Order: sequence, then C-alpha cells, then structure tokens
Amino acid sequence: MKTREQKNAETVAAFIEEPSNQGLLEKTGQLFVPHIAEAFTDRRYSVEEILADGEKVIARIAMTAVHSGHFAGHAPTGRTVKATQFREFRVTDGTITEHWSWFDTGTLLPQIAKGAV
Repeated sequence: MKTREQKNAETVAAFIEEPSNQGLLEKTGQLFVPHIAEAFTDRRYSVEEILADGEKVIARIAMTAVHSGHFAGHAPTGRTVKATQFREFRVTDGTITEHWSWFDTGTLLPQIAKGAV
C-alpha cells in the first residue's frame, strides 16, 4: 500500500512529465520567463528529484533546450543547455491545487556566455 506522500509524488511526477503541461511549467512568475520560451527551443522537462511531506511536494526539474534565440543579451549559440527549475506543489486528495516555481538562471547563463564550451 502506498503512502499519501508516495501517491502525491507520483501525481506531481506525472504532471511534470506530461508534454501537454509544458506551458504550465514555463510559468514561474519571474519576469524573464517569456524570454526563455522565445530563446530556447526543443524544451524538455524531467524530474531529477522529488520530495513529499504530507500535501507538500517539492520537485527539482531539469530543462534541456537548444539556445536558438537572444536571451539576457546573449546571441543564439545553437548549444544544448540544461537549467534547473524548482517547483513546490500542494496536492489535495490526489489533485494539484497550488504550485509555485523558481528558475535557476545562475546555471543557465554561463552555458550561453561567449567563450563557454
């Protein structure tokens, strides 16, 4: 028998990995997020780590994408990049009722900076 935490973690993992939810994963409330959608194509999201405690589920999500447009003053490089997103969910009775997100540009920007390999 699965615990509530296991079920909630599975609900969140399924949400993240469902391609139709990509648009929701791109909304973080951060001002630059629309620019990510324009500058990085072929975006894929995968769960790297997930922690659940009661109704709260925290996920560390990896986004891989191709840098194909201008972003933060950097011209397109054509490089495949990997960036991290952290998302907090509240799961009530098997349904995601709230979620918040943070995008880690600190790991993204060095990958597109001039001279980066």
